[in-house]
Amino acid sequence: MDNQNNKSGLAGLIQKGGVFAGIPGTNPREVLTSLLEIIPLPASAPRGELLKAVLEREALMSTAIGCGIALPHPRNPLVSRDEEQFLIIAFLKNPVDWRALDSLPVHTALLAVSSSPKQHLRTLSEINFFCQQESFRELLVKRSPQERIIKVIQEAERAWKSTTLS
Repeated sequence: MDNQNNKSGLAGLIQKGGVFAGIPGTNPREVLTSLLEIIPLPASAPRGELLKAVLEREALMSTAIGCGIALPHPRNPLVSRDEEQFLIIAFLKNPVDWRALDSLPVHTALLAVSSSPKQHLRTLSEINFFCQQESFRELLVKRSPQERIIKVIQEAERAWKSTTLS
């Protein structure tokens, strides 16, 4: 987790997935469809299957976590290898009603695709931690560049690693 070549931490997942801006849509289905049309995907995650899985999860309960952020994800792993998992940060063209508990429209969606249930829970937990930090949410509101977002996350990951080694 302490360098850019490590792809297991949240920073590495974003490096693999990327940051995309101007994603159109007036509802979650349109946003997710638009997003999945433009992002690069590993061969083991066909667009149609991923879209179906993400929409099925969304139908169970909104993945809006508040503060203008949604965390769409499939319920089950759709990629089989760790190297194929990723996290996409999507800045929406216009805020969208995502049925958030705080009633705020979503301006940023973070699409997480993991290779195992354990990694999936770890990724969601780390995203949740960052999204509770006002400084991180501000990066999303300002639509900060990928490099800046990754740098902030890497600094936190380095701090976590140093406290666990102490």
